[in-house]
Amino acid sequence: MYFLVQSNIHSDPDHDRIFQVLRDLDIEFETIHLDSSVQQITIAPERKDIFVYGSVKLARLAKENTDWYPGSFYGGNHLFEIYAKPYKGNLLNDDIEVFKFGGPIIWKTGEQKFIKPYKEAKIFTGAVFTEVKWTHFVQNALEKPKTPLLHANSLVQASTSKSILKEARLWIVGGQIIDAVYYKFHGDVLFEGEVAPEGIEFAKKMIQQFSVAEAFVMDICLTNDAWKIVEINCINSAGFYPNLNVSSLVKALGIYFSK
Repeated sequence: MYFLVQSNIHSDPDHDRIFQVLRDLDIEFETIHLDSSVQQITIAPERKDIFVYGSVKLARLAKENTDWYPGSFYGGNHLFEIYAKPYKGNLLNDDIEVFKFGGPIIWKTGEQKFIKPYKEAKIFTGAVFTEVKWTHFVQNALEKPKTPLLHANSLVQASTSKSILKEARLWIVGGQIIDAVYYKFHGDVLFEGEVAPEGIEFAKKMIQQFSVAEAFVMDICLTNDAWKIVEINCINSAGFYPNLNVSSLVKALGIYFSK
C-alpha cells in the first residue's frame, strides 16, 4: 500500500512520527503540502492502493478520488446523525441540537453547553461555553475568521455539559482495536498508563454493534455513570498522541488493506 501524507501539519506535534515509521517499515510514500490554492489531489505514481493521512482538507479532497483504495473514509457514517442511531444510549451527547454558527441559541439561566463543529471538525475547537462566552466567541470569529470554512452559516452542534472523569482514543482497523491511549484526565482522577479493561470492553461491544468504517477512530470517556462514546473521527485526519504505537497502526493498515 502507498501512503500520501501531508507535510504541513503544525497543530499535532506527533504528526511527523509517521514519516520515520514509514521509512523504518520500508513503505513507499510521498508527501503533499496543502494550502488554500490546492483544490484537487494528484500523485506521481500510477497506483490506486493509496491511503491518505493529514488534515481534514486532505481527507475531503482525497474522497473525490473514488478509485483509490482505501483512500479516504471522510464523511459517510462518520456523521453524528448516522452513528447516533445504532449507538443511542451509549453516546455522551445524545441530546444534541444542530444550528448555524451565527444563528440564535436558547440558553437557560446559568446553563453551560458543550459546542463543537457539526461536519467540518477542525474549524474551531469544541469546548464548554456559557452564553456570554459563546456570544463573544462567535462575534470575534466572524469579525476575524481564521478559516473561510467558518462563517455564519457553518453548522455546529450543542449539548448539555456532562461530568467526565477521563477520556481515551481508540484506533480501529477491520473491526479490531489496534491501540488505545488516554488523552485527558479530569479533576483529581489519577493517571493510568493503559486504558482500563472496562473501557476496552465497552468499545468492543460498540464496534460489534456498529462499525462506522473499515478503519476509524473512536473517542470514549468514563462518566460518573458509565463509559460513553464521545465522538467518532475519520482515521485519515485523526491526530496522534504521544503514547500511540504508530508503527502498529501503520502495520495494521497495510496488512488489512492489502488483503
